[in-house]
Amino acid sequence: MSKLAQLKPSKLWQIFETICSIPHPSKHEQKISLWIQSWATELGLIVKEDAVGNLIIKKPATAGMEKRKGVILQAHMDMVPQKNSDTDHDFLVDPIKPYIITEADGDWVTAEGTTLGADNGVGLSSALAVLASDDIPHGPLEVLVTIDEEAGMTGAFGLEAGWLEGDLLINTDSEQEGEVYMGCAGGIDGEATFAITNEDAPADVESFNLSISGLKGGHSGVDIHTGRANANKLLVRFLLDASNEFDLRLTELNGGSLRNAIPREADASFVIAATQVEAFKAKLAESLATMRQSLGSIETDIEMLLISPETFDECWTIETQSTILRALNACPNGVLRMSDDIEGIVETSLNLGVMRSKGNKFVAMTLIRSLHDDGRLDAQTMVQSVFDLSGANIAFSGAYPGWKPDTSSALMKTVRDTYQSLFDKVPEIMVIHAGLECGLFKTAYPHWDMVSFGPTIKFPHSPNEKIQIATVEQYWQLLVAVLANIPEKV
Repeated sequence: MSKLAQLKPSKLWQIFETICSIPHPSKHEQKISLWIQSWATELGLIVKEDAVGNLIIKKPATAGMEKRKGVILQAHMDMVPQKNSDTDHDFLVDPIKPYIITEADGDWVTAEGTTLGADNGVGLSSALAVLASDDIPHGPLEVLVTIDEEAGMTGAFGLEAGWLEGDLLINTDSEQEGEVYMGCAGGIDGEATFAITNEDAPADVESFNLSISGLKGGHSGVDIHTGRANANKLLVRFLLDASNEFDLRLTELNGGSLRNAIPREADASFVIAATQVEAFKAKLAESLATMRQSLGSIETDIEMLLISPETFDECWTIETQSTILRALNACPNGVLRMSDDIEGIVETSLNLGVMRSKGNKFVAMTLIRSLHDDGRLDAQTMVQSVFDLSGANIAFSGAYPGWKPDTSSALMKTVRDTYQSLFDKVPEIMVIHAGLECGLFKTAYPHWDMVSFGPTIKFPHSPNEKIQIATVEQYWQLLVAVLANIPEKV
């Protein structure tokens, strides 16, 4: 028996270990979907797949619970595919390799060089574990497993009315034990495209590649207020400053990998006048020292590496370079406004998540989040203005609504009272600055009463992702007790 399978609750951890063995990055959930369907069928459960690929699994109420309100347990089947630059891993083929670590604040499960997928694999495992158990009392039960939550919420957007019968939904995609969520931010993706004009590289130059790495990264919603640096913004600022001082000409600029992850790494290729190389290296060392001094309390491992690749024959024109660097430097990033209504909660934020050179095109991708539609629109107009002024083509897509808190939620009261009874303390009732699918569900099922809770997951969307083992058992205890405490239909 593996070490994970020996953890409690054993059924949940066994299922999670199986999920880790099956590739399931966003947009590529076919393997995990087929496994879930086969697994549910073997248990004799009714499983259906809707038009977009969501799965709905139904289980009858246990004896004596038939008159309880119907509950939907909800999780998403995809995971964020992030890895360290020195990790050899193909997310379409290779399994995630989880292992246990012991730290000052307890035992955790993490993965070897990649994201773990505890977001939302542990929530999915808990829902399946309830289905597989014969000693958990519950009323009529449905499990909704959505696709593509991390890269577009395609499953939530495509959920049709009439597929599900329950009145109460428990979302398992929260990441802090002791917090119960009753609302979330909405969001929208932005993609700015620049035309790149190249020309012959000047004479008497040397070619270099400069990379910045070692940043913590993380979730562009729940971690956006932590002060973690954005590798794209740091590199752009340095290059803009350096290009004003030296005859430096870019040939390529790339950074980040997902619009919903704070970029941990970025790199640029360029040529520079041979006579200025030593002075440039001195400036680089000075800039790195400044970054470490100003960000060192949070970003403890910043590195900037300069290497000499093959000679570049072409480079960007001065106009192309100046336009792109200035636009990226001016693009808002990070927390734009804190909530006036909920202390300590971010209202509106923006993440410059990806920048890519693609032939004669350069693309910058942003993700705006806000608790309010007006806040989202305000940030959107700022981004629109920056890229319009720079001559880029800016397009926005995938807008999704926030989940407006319902202060009269009966399900919230059940969860709060159950938590207090179990752990002799009141949980924090929160609104999360992340895009839970709950807001979208309201379109097809406006009558649903919803909450979200889960175990403690740190650094989701990054290779540092880890889940605290003790909180998984607490989360499981709460989930099982809530199912038992669901009231009867009126």
